[in-house]
Amino acid sequence: MPPRQQSSGAGQRRRNRAARSLAVVIAVGAVLLGGGVLALAVTGESPPAPQWQGSAPSEPSGQAAASPSAEPARRTISMSATGDIIMGNVPGKLPPNGGKGFFAAVRDVLKADLVMGNLEEPITEDTGTGKCGPSSKNCFQYRVPPSYAGHLRDAGFELLNQANNHGHDYGPAGYRNTQRALEEYGLKHTGAPDQITVMDVEGVRVAVAGFSSYPWSNPLVDVDEAAKVVEKAAELADIVVVQVHMGAEGAAMTHVKPGTEIYLGENRGDPIKFGHAMIDAGADLIVGHGPHVLRAMEFYKGRLVAYSLGNFAGGAGTLNKSGVLGLGGVLKVSLAADGSWGGGQLISTYLDSGGKPAVDEDHRGAAAVSRLSKSDFPTTGATLDATGKITPPRAA
Repeated sequence: MPPRQQSSGAGQRRRNRAARSLAVVIAVGAVLLGGGVLALAVTGESPPAPQWQGSAPSEPSGQAAASPSAEPARRTISMSATGDIIMGNVPGKLPPNGGKGFFAAVRDVLKADLVMGNLEEPITEDTGTGKCGPSSKNCFQYRVPPSYAGHLRDAGFELLNQANNHGHDYGPAGYRNTQRALEEYGLKHTGAPDQITVMDVEGVRVAVAGFSSYPWSNPLVDVDEAAKVVEKAAELADIVVVQVHMGAEGAAMTHVKPGTEIYLGENRGDPIKFGHAMIDAGADLIVGHGPHVLRAMEFYKGRLVAYSLGNFAGGAGTLNKSGVLGLGGVLKVSLAADGSWGGGQLISTYLDSGGKPAVDEDHRGAAAVSRLSKSDFPTTGATLDATGKITPPRAA
């Protein structure tokens, strides 16, 4: 699609962010925006490159020291993200041992400077306002006790997205209770209307905003309004990450095609239009989920759009794990402080017999995303090798 009119402004914002990222953060504070706490911290050290990323090229032997006018080395941070997370459902579908060790098999592959996930259920006691009545058909509602927020913390998660179709399964009270439960265990959340969550990640300011087609989140269908949220985020931070629940659901929905996707009468957005517009507005990474299957990855203006990361956890039989529905992945990326690409990998996962996430040594998810990327985006699709290492196309 042609660039948005604001794209030149987004480019200027990126240049401004790049300039800011070269300076040590001297003083910081807390900013309140739309009810979300924007947390910043003091730091000035550059983190080492993550182990899963290829090392940077070394300077030629014998090269003279850089002059004072030379550009300083870019700071780089690592981030990991997952698709849909459902740990269980009360009263009769909870994992054994109170959920202890639920994420044990994937804890190591989740490790990054910032670990994010899409939380597809409230963490709350019963509020008495479940969305599925006694006569409901094709209605699914989920919740787990507040203590389950501790399992997310123990897995290494630091930020959870609530912008999805299950965010209000137990009404506004369940939504607020989820936020309180996450905060009790030191976890950040994002996805409420006008909420932009800013975190200091190894000295780099990262803004994360969540989008879906539901009124309890930032807008997916109104692309112009969504772009305003991203533009605001780009003014607040060095790197902008968009978490978005978009696309129709089901085993047959693996392909990304131009146009609006409808599911059960709901407008689930135009994924390509949305992803491109958010990057035009200043986003540096698009993390998609919602279809319950893995989808293609594309590079647009040098930024990665992961259209869907599939099912990451469906504990105690809460999610169908047959065929492609049982495959997911941990997206790991390295970005410079100006948002530019530094490397990445999709680590394939699957739902085990109990619906818990496990590492897939056969790399089925990476193979699927590789095929879909080539098919759906012949010129802009990401290239994935046998182990999921992600490479941009030459034209990106």
